[in-house]
Amino acid sequence: MRRRLTLSMVATVLVTLLVVGVTTFAIARFQARATTERDLRAQSETIVAALVAGAPNGAGAPEAQRTLAAMRRAMRLEGVEIITVGPSGEPTGRLPDGVARTDLDLADLRRGQTQSGHHGSVSFAAAAETVRQVTVVVVVTATSSTRLGQSVRWFGFAAVITLIAGTLVGVVVGRRLSRPIRSAGEAARRIAAGDLSTRLPEPAGGADDAVAQLHRSINSMAAGLERARTLDQQFLLSVSHDLRTPLTAIRGHAEAILDGVAERPADSAAVITRAAERLDRLVGDLLDLARLDANTFSLTPTSTDAGELVTAAAAEFAAAADRHGLDVDLDVATGPLLVTADGNRLRQVLHNLLDNAAKYADRRIVVSVARASDGSGGAEAVVVTIDDDGPGIAPDDVAHVFERLYVARARPVRAEVGSGLGLAIVRQLTEAMGASVSAGRAPSGGARFQICFPPATPAP
Repeated sequence: MRRRLTLSMVATVLVTLLVVGVTTFAIARFQARATTERDLRAQSETIVAALVAGAPNGAGAPEAQRTLAAMRRAMRLEGVEIITVGPSGEPTGRLPDGVARTDLDLADLRRGQTQSGHHGSVSFAAAAETVRQVTVVVVVTATSSTRLGQSVRWFGFAAVITLIAGTLVGVVVGRRLSRPIRSAGEAARRIAAGDLSTRLPEPAGGADDAVAQLHRSINSMAAGLERARTLDQQFLLSVSHDLRTPLTAIRGHAEAILDGVAERPADSAAVITRAAERLDRLVGDLLDLARLDANTFSLTPTSTDAGELVTAAAAEFAAAADRHGLDVDLDVATGPLLVTADGNRLRQVLHNLLDNAAKYADRRIVVSVARASDGSGGAEAVVVTIDDDGPGIAPDDVAHVFERLYVARARPVRAEVGSGLGLAIVRQLTEAMGASVSAGRAPSGGARFQICFPPATPAP
C-alpha cells in the first residue's frame, strides 16, 4: 500500500508538470505568433509608405524594387518582398518563401486593408498603397519564436527538483498513512488467531476520519469478542457446576441405597428425585435456548387475554410464595387485555420472572397488568409489570441481566433453585412473540421487570 501511495503521488506530480508545461508552451506560442503578426503588420505598413514616398512620380515595379533594395541595405531587412498590381489586376513580382498567392486577397489590399496570417512557424503580413493606378503590395515574413530556450531549461530543472520533492513527500506521507492501516491489519490477524486482548491506540483529539473509525471498530469488535468468550466460559463453567451438583447428589444417595447404608431410603430417593428434576429443568432450558438460537422454536400466536394469564400464573405461584413467606399482590386492569402471543410460552415467561423475583424479594411481590397509550388515539399496548422489594438491580447490571448465567452484584436472598438461564429465555421468548422486556428499578427500591405487548393484531 505504501508503494502504491508513493507511486500515485509521484504520478500526480508528473502529470501536473506535464500539463503545466504543455499549456505554458501552447500559450507562449500563441502569444509569440500574435505579437509577431502585429509587428509585421506595422512593419509592412511602414515599408509600403516609405516605398510610395520614395517614388512619388511613379510607383512601378522597377522604382519600388530599387527603393526596397536601398532600404534592405540601410535597415538590413530580411523576408521582405514586393509585388505590384497594375490596372489589369495581374500581380507582378515574387512572394517571400512560405507565402502563397492564395494567402493574399488583392481586392482587400487595394482597398487599403492590411492582412496577416501564418503557416506553421512562419508569420506574414501584407500592406498596400495605390499610386497612379498601380498598387504596391509589401509582404513581410518572419519566424515566430517563443524565446523559451532558457526558460525551458529552468523549467526542466524545476521539474526535476519537484519530482524529487514529490517522491520524498510521497514516501513520508505513504508511510504515515499506511502505518495505522498496517497496525489495524496486524491487530485483526492477532484477533483472528485468538488474542482477543489486542487493542489499537485510541485516536487522539476526537478524530473522526476513516482510519480513526477503523481503529475504534476493531477495538469494539475485540472487546465484544473478548466479552463473548468470557461469557461463554462462564456459561460452560456454570452449566458444568449445575450439572455436577445434582449428579453428585444422585450418585451419592444411589450408592448409599445400593450399599444398604442409607438410614432412610425414602429420603434418599426424594433427594434423587429433586436432583433429577433440577437436571431435567436445566436440560430443558438449554434445549429451549438452543432452539431459540437456531430459530426452530415453535410458537402458536393467538389472541390471548393477558389479564387472565397473569392471574392464572400468580395463582399457580402462590404455593411457592407461601413456602418462602412472600406475599403476592395482583393488580389487573378491568376489561379484556388482549395481546397476540403464544399462551403456553407467555405462561413460561411469567413463571420465570416470578421465580426470579422470589429469589431476591424480601416480603412482597407486586404483579400488575395495565394498558399503555402512545398518545395517538389508536389501539393501546398492554404492559405486564413484576416488582419485588429486594435489593434491586445495580446500574451496571441492568444491561446484562438477560445474559445467560450473568452473575449480578446483588446476591439472592434464597438459594438458587433454577438453571440460571431463566431471564435469557424470557428475553428470547418475549422478542419471538413480538413484545419487549426491560429491567429497571421499582418504586420500592427493588427490581422491576416489564413486558410490553404491542396492540393486538389478528394472529397469523
